[in-house]
Amino acid sequence: MSGGPLSPGLRGSARLTVRPADTAAALGSGDVDVLGTPRLIALVEAAAVAALHGHLDPGTTSVGTGVTMEHLAATPVGVEVQAEAELTAVDGRSLRFEVRAWDARGDVARGSHTRALLDRARFLERAAARS
Repeated sequence: MSGGPLSPGLRGSARLTVRPADTAAALGSGDVDVLGTPRLIALVEAAAVAALHGHLDPGTTSVGTGVTMEHLAATPVGVEVQAEAELTAVDGRSLRFEVRAWDARGDVARGSHTRALLDRARFLERAAARS
């Protein structure tokens, strides 16, 4: 399935087991060995990408343009974290998702994420021109 109109309600998920490389200490966002916020943001972005899988026209991609998120609880190394993203609004090329992450003890994060739909080839050409 591809190329159909995008509409609110699409959902995607992603999960990871926290490794030492995922911690705030390893990522430089703190000095503690718990899931770092930058890695958590990447996880909710992966959930949004999963929601779009199979729904984009050939040659189209999406890129993250914003994240507003509350990181509510610490998740230690070895614990699995799950994330879910639900498409809640489509405004032209702009997509808005509500996102949530949790582990076995409860909510870890919640917030929103925006993505933009782009022509993949044109995007890569512009990126290469910046080098």
